[in-house]
Amino acid sequence: MVEVAEISSADLVLEVGPGKGALTEKLLPRARQVFAVEKDERLVFYLTLKFKEEFKQNKLVIIGADILKFDPASIGLQAGGYKIVANIPYYITGEFLRHFLSEVIQPSQMVLMVQKEVAERILGNNPKATSKLGLKESILSISIKAYGEPKYLETVNAELFTPRPKVDSAVLMIDKISRDFFTDISEERFFSVVKRGFAHKRKLLVNNFEILTNAGKKVLADCGVAPNARAENVTLRQWKCLAKNL
Repeated sequence: MVEVAEISSADLVLEVGPGKGALTEKLLPRARQVFAVEKDERLVFYLTLKFKEEFKQNKLVIIGADILKFDPASIGLQAGGYKIVANIPYYITGEFLRHFLSEVIQPSQMVLMVQKEVAERILGNNPKATSKLGLKESILSISIKAYGEPKYLETVNAELFTPRPKVDSAVLMIDKISRDFFTDISEERFFSVVKRGFAHKRKLLVNNFEILTNAGKKVLADCGVAPNARAENVTLRQWKCLAKNL
């Protein structure tokens, strides 16, 4: 994870849920500064002792906080001026991604350990997909692709964890994070259209949008969306076209 994030001496890194510092230990020699956000007060104390020298030198800043309520601006981080490298708690994955992609100032890049199934959903290449149109997108995958470029880097088998979980994990990178996609359309408008399109996943898109007129059908055609497409078959660029023209 540290290698693929290409951490250098110029980088400010935000680590989430450092636990006992296994990843922190690898980040510290490479990064300019590491900000570790840990909710458990006992682990905050443990990390302060374990990395006593780095803590004294301000190379490591330990913050006792809930990451879902944490604003990077509170510690002086700026949009695009830091990277997130983290083994996040899996149950907060969706909320975490939404928080750091759309609610607070964004990092330039994230390298995360997530559930394998979630990583596959984010890329829209779920192997269980049965669509003849070849895609299996979701609100999650479209939302993340609107802000950055997700890449599936590596599978991490369950047997490598102690205690062993029931699911495999994966290392996921979200690169080139920005709001550039929204220069000509508001985030609110875009996501309202996407959510409406996914309201009933089994329905055809024309039915979810109640497209009955020839003008509405022409918009679909102009955006390259097949008449029999469902929401999961529509690409990011097609969603943008629909949001701007429907």
